[in-house]
Amino acid sequence: MEEEKEEVRQKNKHADTEKKSGMLKKTILGAVIFIVLVVIFTIVWYNISLSGTGTAEEEVKIEIAMGSGTSKVANILKENGIIRSKEAFKLYVKLNNVKSLQAGSYTLTKDMTVPQIVEALKTGKVFKDNQVKITFVSGKNFRYIANEIAKNTNNTEEDVYNTLEDEAYIDSLIQNYWFLTDEIKNENIYYAIEGYLFPDTYFFEDKDVKVQDIFKTLLDKMAKVLEEYKEDIQKSKYSVHEILAMASIIENEGIFDKDRKDISSVLYNRLEKKMSLGSDVTTYYAFKIELGSRDLYKSEINTFNPYNTRGPNMAGKIPVRTNLFSR
Repeated sequence: MEEEKEEVRQKNKHADTEKKSGMLKKTILGAVIFIVLVVIFTIVWYNISLSGTGTAEEEVKIEIAMGSGTSKVANILKENGIIRSKEAFKLYVKLNNVKSLQAGSYTLTKDMTVPQIVEALKTGKVFKDNQVKITFVSGKNFRYIANEIAKNTNNTEEDVYNTLEDEAYIDSLIQNYWFLTDEIKNENIYYAIEGYLFPDTYFFEDKDVKVQDIFKTLLDKMAKVLEEYKEDIQKSKYSVHEILAMASIIENEGIFDKDRKDISSVLYNRLEKKMSLGSDVTTYYAFKIELGSRDLYKSEINTFNPYNTRGPNMAGKIPVRTNLFSR
């Protein structure tokens, strides 16, 4: 009798073991199937998310500011409907070890895939054969700008200069941009909007782009950059024109940012004390001599010119204009 009971207990124990083992196998199998489904779903989602959001006819112009990280770029692309998923975009950038995305103005089409978009932002090249890319380097003068426009478009340098001779055009700019005032119409200024064309990399439709459209693109960028400082500028004892003139002198006087802070302090102290700024770069500019091309002549240093802060009658004065705005 006891042996029969023991046999039954062993059979029940074995049955329980087999039952638990079966349940464990089912649980493991279920977990494996779940993981496989998640992986498949993720792969499908990822591949779909990398595809374009529209057609080649749907063009979107975007602007990537300097210093923008992957997350910020992803936000801009998503907000403009160019990508399907910010997470997929960031994952693609990470998986492909993309180190940086270049700042600039881009015209993208909604049929572009994430790999194409990343390649465009990584190299600064957009996948349109007729599109023109122009990089304006910080600290250069307007003659450089005119040369770059002529070199990269169907406009001539004369076209660029003639645009600035159109008084009605200059008046329209003053009306449209808060930071442009009648100060730019000073007859002593060589080039009216020099210093207001923000240096950066830009893309234009093709080589037939008009000079006015190029100027508008650069002025629009300047407007965005200055907007953050608008309130402080309006509270300042100096006009925006004077502040930008000083910024350009400081940039050209110093090679490194840490040096420019000290230079700024020295120059503004001279202004407060009604002293001459005594900046060589302004003398070079006054006589249209490229920096470093040769030494200044004494006659140039001692000649009055509203740009020349080393010349006579310039004590406590800011030059009428100098070079490009420092980024």
